[in-house]
Amino acid sequence: MFASAGDALLSHGMKQTGNISLHHLQSVIFAIANPWVAAGILLLLAFFAAYTSALSWADLTYVLPATSVSYILLTLLAKFYLHETISLTRWMGVLLISAGVGFVTQGPALTHRPHPADSSDRLPTAASPRMES
Repeated sequence: MFASAGDALLSHGMKQTGNISLHHLQSVIFAIANPWVAAGILLLLAFFAAYTSALSWADLTYVLPATSVSYILLTLLAKFYLHETISLTRWMGVLLISAGVGFVTQGPALTHRPHPADSSDRLPTAASPRMES
């Protein structure tokens, strides 16, 4: 949700700001000072924090497709908040993305991997001496 809302706010703010050029730093600073753009940036930072958190406990092959739900939300925001015209082809693309996300959610969030502490070939350290039986 953070990514979709952030993108929608960025779009709204940049339509107010107009064209900018990276060769003119003043226009970039002016764009960032727009409250809609600033709010969009903050929401995208929140998305990045949530995304990195999800990657810490789940596989990339699970997290990345799950974030594709943002395409659905963004299309709805573009239609109803930004009043953009969405073609039938784009709606079909959203439908395909939805189906793909549905397939991905049926799998495990984390591929089973042995815990590093379970490995018998680990070298003992001062903090964790090897116990003899």
